[in-house]
Amino acid sequence: MTTAPTFQFVESDVRPKDVRLATWICFFAWTFAVYDFVLFGNLLPMLASDLGWSAAQSTGINTWVTAGTALVAFGIGPIVDRIGRRKGILIAVVGAAVASLLTATVGWVVGLAAGLGLVFLVLVRSLAGLGYAEQSINAAYLNEMFAHNSDPAKARRRGLVYSLVQSGWPVGSVLAAGSVYLLFPIGGWALCFAVAALPAVFIVLAGRWLKESPQFAHRHQIDKMIKDGRIEEAQQLGEKYGIDVSEKASPLVSVFRGESLRSTLTIGGAFLLNWLGVLAFAILGTSLLTAPDGKNIEFDNALLVLIISNATAFAGYLFHGWLGDRIGRRNAIGIGWILCAASFFTMLQAPNGNFPLIIGLYSAGLFFLIGPFSALLFFTGESFPVHTRATGSSIINASGQVGAIIGGLLITAALAAGAGWINATLWWGVLPILASGLLIFAARNVDPSKVRTD
Repeated sequence: MTTAPTFQFVESDVRPKDVRLATWICFFAWTFAVYDFVLFGNLLPMLASDLGWSAAQSTGINTWVTAGTALVAFGIGPIVDRIGRRKGILIAVVGAAVASLLTATVGWVVGLAAGLGLVFLVLVRSLAGLGYAEQSINAAYLNEMFAHNSDPAKARRRGLVYSLVQSGWPVGSVLAAGSVYLLFPIGGWALCFAVAALPAVFIVLAGRWLKESPQFAHRHQIDKMIKDGRIEEAQQLGEKYGIDVSEKASPLVSVFRGESLRSTLTIGGAFLLNWLGVLAFAILGTSLLTAPDGKNIEFDNALLVLIISNATAFAGYLFHGWLGDRIGRRNAIGIGWILCAASFFTMLQAPNGNFPLIIGLYSAGLFFLIGPFSALLFFTGESFPVHTRATGSSIINASGQVGAIIGGLLITAALAAGAGWINATLWWGVLPILASGLLIFAARNVDPSKVRTD
């Protein structure tokens, strides 16, 4: 007979309604960050056509934007570990909104000077990396807020609840597609980007009711005591809240030391490798399915692709969030990505022309590719102490954009060499996904029944 897991909570002024409010605000903040992030990809062909860019220019701009996004997403983590989670969320929301507004003006800037317009667009869309970073800030913040929930039953559902927050990705993607459908005929791509900035106003207003996480507040107080020379008081407070006061280095240095180093290398490496697969099968999935040297499917109905990919991602988020609460998030992630590699490998080997089989395997692959990210981001928060939580999460999050750049270069090189879509996605999609599923098992396992309070 097994005994129910026990939970230890520290005293805190965070109440259940504060946690619920934080959860909803994080969901909407992430949804509209995704809305802006995906909107650029949806509208890039229209921008290119309107501004006279060649296909090579358009691809090159997207590569530079991806690199800029990675740099901004990386840089925000150490800042959030300094200024707090609440301010970090608001900065990310405002940054995404400003990026949307400035993107709407790109046409005017290009009209003044074409070269300047290209540089301006890359800088502006790099700023949108703050929106992409929203998910890593959310993961750090909600990890700490959920740790102070006084209901053990709710504590055991932390992963499932966070998966609902992370489901803002498919929701935001659908909203972006819907806005293009409704607004583009009225005011073109500039109106789409201008409207994308509006939700930030409401989220910033709602952010006034967000409470800072107790873990960050305690660490901030301890750091201030140490700076003021009150070492003994800082040690007593650290012992009270289970916080290591001996680590005085900056978060950017500490994240490559001790316990944090293992998490940075293993989870970050797995995240990077998996994003090669995300690029191959999620971002470039339509090209693979329709290419003559791919699966050669008549797949002109873009709405069908959108429905399949986003419905699959939403279901996958919830499933892996639920599974991680039961078998551990590391295990749920590893098993999911290994099954993903098997699904996509089988799809690539399936005979062309069998639409139901190929789409069924494609959907299964997306389910096990995208779904584990809800568990991964929460697992990232569990894997770092409060001193490096946001920095570690941001490095891991930014590594995904690095993986996308590497994947784009490798797939482009394979196609240029005549390998065809099947071989290109096998080598630079399936194998990296499999490697990511195996590598994640090298990360330190975290018991999902334990609540980390440091």
